[in-house]
Amino acid sequence: MKNKTLLITGGAGFIGSALVRHLIEITDYRVVNLDKLTYAGNLESLGPVSSNDRYVFEQVDICNAAEVARVFREHRPDAIMHLAAESHVDRSIDGPAAFIETNVTGTCVLLEAARAYWNELPEAEKTQFRFHHISTDEVYGSLGAEGLFSETSPYQPNSPYSASKASSDHMVRAWHETYGLPALITNCSNNYGPCQFPEKLVPLIILNALAGKPLPIYGKGDQIRDWLYVDDHARALLRVLETGRSGETYNIGGHNEKTNLEVVKTLCAILDQKRPDHPGGIGRYEELITHVTDRPGHDQRYAIDASKIEQELGWMPEETFESGMTKTVDWYLNNATWCQRVLDGSYRGERLGVIE
Repeated sequence: MKNKTLLITGGAGFIGSALVRHLIEITDYRVVNLDKLTYAGNLESLGPVSSNDRYVFEQVDICNAAEVARVFREHRPDAIMHLAAESHVDRSIDGPAAFIETNVTGTCVLLEAARAYWNELPEAEKTQFRFHHISTDEVYGSLGAEGLFSETSPYQPNSPYSASKASSDHMVRAWHETYGLPALITNCSNNYGPCQFPEKLVPLIILNALAGKPLPIYGKGDQIRDWLYVDDHARALLRVLETGRSGETYNIGGHNEKTNLEVVKTLCAILDQKRPDHPGGIGRYEELITHVTDRPGHDQRYAIDASKIEQELGWMPEETFESGMTKTVDWYLNNATWCQRVLDGSYRGERLGVIE
């Protein structure tokens, strides 16, 4: 009996590469990684599994309908997990068109390729097939001081990025309702962990601190996010794929609501312990904190109600905020070469998303 095949789009990205590593190391699935390899895609993140005979890489843009159809024909996936997306909010402010192209048009191309492929499957395989769309809690907009996002929260996206992801969520739901395509959607909170592109808060703070550079915090730093360790997210995604109900949405959160300022101070404290030889004669890394003009349309608070996935599917995060952040700092300290190669590319740690 052949191993089941999973098609992972965006498998060279941050969350995608964590998922691919998890699938190869923990399961017996055959994994086809379809990735365009933009600035945020990095095959080095897949080094531990790249030589495994159950792993295949296809460099393909999800907007290329002919190539996507070829991948379906050649690899015959039993399910697809769709993570390919433009995902950096600041970049969406600078250039929203790329987000519409990839996140909206690309998802449409993928859905149509999946539908054509699914329609031709034998009945038993049609029933088992799944299209799992991985999305974000940012589609729900901004919360006040109280309350949590649930699977029934209204969509109120406030950035070009979240608007494009909201659109892709709606399309997946529509393809399920209109065509019967067996689909699931997951909306997750802020991920952090190894191999994250350094535009994001956690790696940017770690790398800037080690270099003695300012640690930029938007506004007062009082924006609240729920923080989810990326390996916990990978476990949740697999659980949803294997045991979630078709047509359902599942919110995935880490039970770790922290302000951005709390996150930065936590990272500084961990670095004080692990790298006490501070750069530039400072006494503590916290001294590098610099408050900068807030991001346009910056949502104040996100918080996830993850009770549905916990009660229905039995998933819970394994990492606490402190253990996950410590593991993350350790990874960046031990993988300086990976970091340097990323920073040698087009991104230099500059501020993005400033409206002139």
